Amino acid sequence: MTWLEPMTLNGPGVRLELLDQRHHDDLVEATRDGALWKLWYTSVPGPDGVAAEIQRRLDLFEQQQMLPFAIIAESSNKAVGMTTFMNVDAANRRVEIGSTWLRKSVQRTGLNTQCKLLLLTHAFEVLDCIAVELRTHFFNRQSRAGIERLGAKLDGILRNHQISPNGTLRDTCVYSIIAGEWPTVKAHLTFQATRPS
Repeated sequence: MTWLEPMTLNGPGVRLELLDQRHHDDLVEATRDGALWKLWYTSVPGPDGVAAEIQRRLDLFEQQQMLPFAIIAESSNKAVGMTTFMNVDAANRRVEIGSTWLRKSVQRTGLNTQCKLLLLTHAFEVLDCIAVELRTHFFNRQSRAGIERLGAKLDGILRNHQISPNGTLRDTCVYSIIAGEWPTVKAHLTFQATRPS
């Protein structure tokens, strides 16, 4: 199996399918829920930038640099966000789960936990990864807390890692889950995903 082979991952309440321009209208609606593009420390497209962002991710997929997914909520059968496998290092069996965003109304609902459980299960149990990375902006406290709730550990902070569109310098927090931790992390995520609200 190639690491960036198109696939659909299914779990309770959520489906991850290859991103496509047919998801455009749902994703425009999703960005408007919470005006996510206005958060200066994220890279969520504005409504007018969704088509270009879908195309950018698909171009990277064609170059075998990214596997982009639309996050489909089964309750509505609509795309509510995006996520990807990226920074693939097949030789060293490592991958990053990143460029993830969800509409505000489904944040903290368990949907993200299900998505991460699907992606991590595929990474560790199908791709046989030795480590999976997750990265976020130092100032994205909500994302950092969410990554830590998954059971990922902070590897370090890349200072002045990137220049943001607004010209500020991004410090990137790098987290990972390693293969030896996966059974415990999986048990934790499975519990989180299946416990009553």
